[in-house]
Amino acid sequence: MMKAKELKNLSVEELAKKLDELKKDLFMLRMQHATNQLDNPMQIAATKKDIARVKTIIREKTNV
Repeated sequence: MMKAKELKNLSVEELAKKLDELKKDLFMLRMQHATNQLDNPMQIAATKKDIARVKTIIREKTNV
């Protein structure tokens, strides 16, 4: 799980890369869940929250 303070130090380009990585991770977690290979289903929720956190920081930086 990432902290908002850590994300605020990154540039918008770095945040966009991080968002792409998180979306890929979420896809892989969903695939694992569908095939019953996922050990901890709470990883999906944590990844969704990280995606929302990154999107929020990107929106804050672009609206300023």
